[in-house]
Amino acid sequence: MGKSKGEYSFSTCWNIKRHTVGSEMIEEIRALGFQRVELNYNVTNELLATIEPMIEGGEIGVSSVHSTFPYNADPDYGTDSVLLGFDDEEKRKRAIDLLLLTAEYANRYGAQAVVVHPGEVPFDYNIDNELKGIYKEQGRDSEAYMKLWNEMLERRESLSDHYLRRIQHSLEEACDRIAAKGWDIAIGIETRSRCYQMPTLLEAKTVIDRMKGAPVGLWYDFGHGMMMERMGLYDNMLEMDSIKENVVGVHIHETIGLSDHWCPYVHSGDMTYFDRFLPIIAAAEVKVYELKAACKPEEIEASHDLLISKLASIKE
Repeated sequence: MGKSKGEYSFSTCWNIKRHTVGSEMIEEIRALGFQRVELNYNVTNELLATIEPMIEGGEIGVSSVHSTFPYNADPDYGTDSVLLGFDDEEKRKRAIDLLLLTAEYANRYGAQAVVVHPGEVPFDYNIDNELKGIYKEQGRDSEAYMKLWNEMLERRESLSDHYLRRIQHSLEEACDRIAAKGWDIAIGIETRSRCYQMPTLLEAKTVIDRMKGAPVGLWYDFGHGMMMERMGLYDNMLEMDSIKENVVGVHIHETIGLSDHWCPYVHSGDMTYFDRFLPIIAAAEVKVYELKAACKPEEIEASHDLLISKLASIKE
């Protein structure tokens, strides 16, 4: 049994592929010392059948619920889609309905927040995948990378304001409906792992500033932020100050090269890079580890110990 992790929560993305019975999945997370979980978007109604009694009985707390929830097999409303930014009004309304459904579950489970991947600037193919391939083979400074990156950036920048306004409009509708129901739920728009996806830190800031007073903030996913920094989309260190007051929650994990969801410090062996995120972790209302299945319990324990000791030394 791992030591108690206090206020820290843990995403079911770590072990969801290993379980067909929800209660067993939650027990495995509890054995790491976590008293709270984030229910991710792959949680099905079948898994919920045995998780809900645990929530109702107080055996496990729910920090956050990741939209679209419960699991929805339609790729149009998956985690890598235009989602809240659809130009097709029927699809956009459907995306808002699904966000409301997630919020309804969050409210029922006593969660503080809903995590949402708000949208993207659509491309007719996965240009991010191609860019990452060139990055790995030839490097970010290669001619091939620079050429394709500039093509991506030109389209992204020319269309980002349009899609950002669509996303904002959808979030406003969702917030009005959540307020009408009297639910006390924050919506966290998550920093993403593909370069054409939204928001960047500054795009998030733009939406949040335009929606003053609405329960919308940034869900800062550090691993994705590191990935986008390496690819050249934004600089976390330069831009995090402008957004740090608007963070509702965080996904704690680290990226090695362009591979994410590793245990901070432990897997990279880098004892300093991740430190830049510590003040944001300290201030965040909701702190969630989002780790991949390859992370072993003893590595999770070691990583958390390092994180806690580093946070303690900041306080001093």
